Amino acid sequence: MVFLTLSGLVLSSCASLPASPLQDEAPSEPESVFNSGTFAGLGLRNLGPALMSGRIADIALHPDDPSTWYVAVGSGNVWKTTNAGTTWKPIFEDQGSYSTGCITIDPNAPDTIWLGTGENVGGRHVGFGDGVYVSRDGGGSWTNVGLGASEHIGKILVDPRDSDTVYAASQGPLWSGGGERGLFKSTDGGGAWSLILSGGPYTGVNDVIMDPEQPDVLYASKHQRLRTVAALLNGGPESGIFKSVDGGATWSELTRGLPSEDKGRIGLALAPEDSSVVYATIELGPRKGGFYRSTDSGESWEKRNDYMSGGTGPHYYQEIWASPHAPGTVFQADVWMNVTRDGGATFNPVGEANKHSDNHALAFHPTDPDYLLAGCDGGLYETFDQGATWKFVANLPVTQFYKVAVDDAEPFYNVYGGTQDNSTQGGPSRTDSANGIRNADWFITVFADGHQPATEPGNPDIVYSEWQEGNLVRTDRRTGEIVYIQPQPDENEPWERFNWDAPILVSPHSPTRLYYASQRVWRSDNRGDEWKAVSGDLTHGADRLRTPMMDRVWSVDALWDLMAMSKFGTITSLAESPLVQGLLYAGTDDGRIQVSENGGRLWRAVDSLPDVPDGFFVNDLKADLFNPDGVYACVDNHKTGDYKPYLLHSTDRGATWQSIVGDLPARHLCWRLVQDHERAELLFLGTEFGVFFSIDAGVHWVKLTGGTPNIPFRDLAIQRRESDLVGASFGRGFWILDDYAPLREVSTEVLEQEAALFNVRDADWYVPRPTLGGGGKASQGDSYYVAENPPFGATFTYYLRESLKSRKAVRQEAEGKIAEEGGDTPTPGWDALRDEELAPDPAVELVVRDGAGALVRRLAGAAQKGLHRVTWDLRRPAVDAWSRGSEGAHSGRGPEGVLTAPGTYTVSLRKQVEGQWTDLAGPVSFEVTPLREGSLPGAGPAVAAAFGLELEAANRRAGAIRAVTADLLERVTAMRSVLSRSTGDVDSLDARAAGIVRQLQDIELAFSGSSRRDSAGDPGPVSIQRRLGVASMGTSWSTYGPAPSHRKSLAIGLAGMTALAEQLESLRSQVIPALEQELDRAGVPWSPGRGIGK
Repeated sequence: MVFLTLSGLVLSSCASLPASPLQDEAPSEPESVFNSGTFAGLGLRNLGPALMSGRIADIALHPDDPSTWYVAVGSGNVWKTTNAGTTWKPIFEDQGSYSTGCITIDPNAPDTIWLGTGENVGGRHVGFGDGVYVSRDGGGSWTNVGLGASEHIGKILVDPRDSDTVYAASQGPLWSGGGERGLFKSTDGGGAWSLILSGGPYTGVNDVIMDPEQPDVLYASKHQRLRTVAALLNGGPESGIFKSVDGGATWSELTRGLPSEDKGRIGLALAPEDSSVVYATIELGPRKGGFYRSTDSGESWEKRNDYMSGGTGPHYYQEIWASPHAPGTVFQADVWMNVTRDGGATFNPVGEANKHSDNHALAFHPTDPDYLLAGCDGGLYETFDQGATWKFVANLPVTQFYKVAVDDAEPFYNVYGGTQDNSTQGGPSRTDSANGIRNADWFITVFADGHQPATEPGNPDIVYSEWQEGNLVRTDRRTGEIVYIQPQPDENEPWERFNWDAPILVSPHSPTRLYYASQRVWRSDNRGDEWKAVSGDLTHGADRLRTPMMDRVWSVDALWDLMAMSKFGTITSLAESPLVQGLLYAGTDDGRIQVSENGGRLWRAVDSLPDVPDGFFVNDLKADLFNPDGVYACVDNHKTGDYKPYLLHSTDRGATWQSIVGDLPARHLCWRLVQDHERAELLFLGTEFGVFFSIDAGVHWVKLTGGTPNIPFRDLAIQRRESDLVGASFGRGFWILDDYAPLREVSTEVLEQEAALFNVRDADWYVPRPTLGGGGKASQGDSYYVAENPPFGATFTYYLRESLKSRKAVRQEAEGKIAEEGGDTPTPGWDALRDEELAPDPAVELVVRDGAGALVRRLAGAAQKGLHRVTWDLRRPAVDAWSRGSEGAHSGRGPEGVLTAPGTYTVSLRKQVEGQWTDLAGPVSFEVTPLREGSLPGAGPAVAAAFGLELEAANRRAGAIRAVTADLLERVTAMRSVLSRSTGDVDSLDARAAGIVRQLQDIELAFSGSSRRDSAGDPGPVSIQRRLGVASMGTSWSTYGPAPSHRKSLAIGLAGMTALAEQLESLRSQVIPALEQELDRAGVPWSPGRGIGK
């Protein structure tokens, strides 16, 4: 097919996210068909998993119903459960932010929920927010009420006396100064905000607490901080604890008994049993700090303990919660949660055996002192015994994936991803199970923070995984064994600086050749057993401690938190041209792209890019799949507070660059780009707020919105065999766009047609296995987590330029335009309205035919404009007999029609308007092919399909027998009813009717058997229905085909039906009509089935 550019179309803005301070809208343009709405029918499928869940920022329990929880996920939006975690609903899907820091329930009106966006930790991976949101209907709808430039909200409080009085503690931007930072107060429910406690451009408010007995008494902790690519300075002279006794009108700093040196992050808590007791955990320096207590409302303080949160550093923890049940008991967030039960004198681990680490949130039950609900990097956990044992909430799919890789396993490929603190996980892209993809289908390839995985083409048993800072392993999936293969410096060489997320590349020229990078590029030709450095230090090599922070250079004794940092001056991305062996590209974290045209012997540095600030971070480099001199670059400057998208393309091996940002919305960081392997202009882009595609090499972009929330996609991969796009979201697991191949066919010409039917991917022929004994969750309960497989069968993708409209819709649209212009819209008349009501609705249908052209199935499709998908389940239509109330109703238990045979099929698209059917597109040919061979040869697909047709005919006849028998019984029973009300001599007529009823009941018995005898455990003679059931059950759930016993059962059933059909036909056509005529002559009242009479 010839692909045209979009120069003939007027393109609309691709900005589909809600307008907010977080996302500036792209300039509006005239409406066109090339927009997100057109392609919304291309749904992305969420793979989960919920195996290890993801980072929880905050938890709020409903004060009157502790089974209702609101869970703010660090970078996965907000989730709600009304049954203590049995089932969940995401309630913050399409707002201006996906990142959350805190969630608060109004104590006066529990359906009012306050949400602070932007994570309240200072990690390298945090998402930024766009202010404060409020819902007044329990999360059903949300309103952004300001502080859009805050970026990180740490705490929200509501005055228990007045719901309109709200306090918001803004930490402010992490990556830059300025913004809206400090403590803000609203007295009109978020209508307006006043800054009531502030500091310098790098100082915000980390925490705020309120005296419940005197709500005008507030304690707040200021926090001075700045993070860059190079370093985290997590404190300064402006950090401290402050108190107000007048609702924030005035403040005083609390210093008596507190350390005088510079402070970092400070967490606060008030003792519920005595509001004069205040607790504070204070960071004082690298790995230094302590726990402090005041017993006089903050006037003086006593250091109780040297304990402070550790792990990656206080920036990631430093939150404390005072127990509402036990005086003097305070819990502190840490890698492993600690607790003091004596007001801080001693701290001990809570006890977290069989639980994930890195705690961030804690909630208490209002009446059960032994209950805790903890949120950590691994999700949610409950304990009912104060931490002695824990229960994992295994149905919250909010994993943060950094990177993704796919293999070429048969029949279904696997997906691998490195996660934030949840290992490197692998699992199937789909399964042959009727239950979908379960947590049990996933596995771990290596522990800790996972990052970039890689697979070996042609050998799915070899997988490469890494944990932070370049610790690389090779996994043999056949044995489950892992080998540590990180490249090591030679004797007398300095240590290697690996990025937190070090890049690995499998060469497109040799499946056993690897490239890996620290500050230099390494090559192995034997899967990592041996390494050779093929470059020197490719970075600028700057000293991060000499880099200005907060407008100055700081002492080595300042509150640096460098354990939390990636190494600086590292390589972050690698690429090799698939067309030119040894043409290598390397990107760094300090503003450099390096190019080697000879396998690493010589390198050429690119230190500046057009319209990109110096010091850029290279998120991704991709060598062009079609142009040997082409290369793409996703670069990033958000760690200086610059959220612009930077996306570039070079056609001369990096000598010059051109921006291909096109019409991407502002503030959409560009994480990852992949190029289609068949159409050079088709690009996919993972951004901070979703996945975009372009069919013109980046001139115009469209967001793929089908089913995805507002979430970052930090990596993308294409599985070429299947033409699947696989996305790694940072907070909502993996997503797959199954068979994106129709996008290769999209062009101006196609979009201007009335309709289009795209090529169809060949379909796998098999019967899904009932792994759990039934479909879906089977009997595992509502909390059991399963991700959906793609729909079984052949999926058809079609396009409509315009929606098909009913006669009523056409009239209403015309009247609307007239009304807009101020014209009259009189009633068209009752006859016209009646015709409008009786006119059939427009319809779209996909017609499937076999290789001989015989009709196999008709499938209804959506009639709205845009792209749509319909899946044929490879079965013929159900043959249920019609009966009143059964229109469209099926049991839903297993297959409804006969499975067709493998072979060649076609599909066509047609429409019905005003009762007339018109062909629109097609036919398009596709193949149905067996997925696998069974252990036993069976009868063969053709024989199985032929037997299926015999069964279909038998079941159709059986349905007729059931229906006719029931109908005749109803008719004759009605006769007996009206005979009982007749005034004539009708005894003989009633006796004849009774005889017919008995004969029909005998037919029913022969066909269906005796339910009475069945219930007594003595079924009696085998019924015809049982014979047909055996034949059907023996073949409907397999492709094995009929065994002789199945054929025999069908033959007996057919013979029995023939005899019954002869009796029924005699009764229907002769005996009963003759009796009805005699009833008419006898003047018996009318009954159903008889004529109207004269």
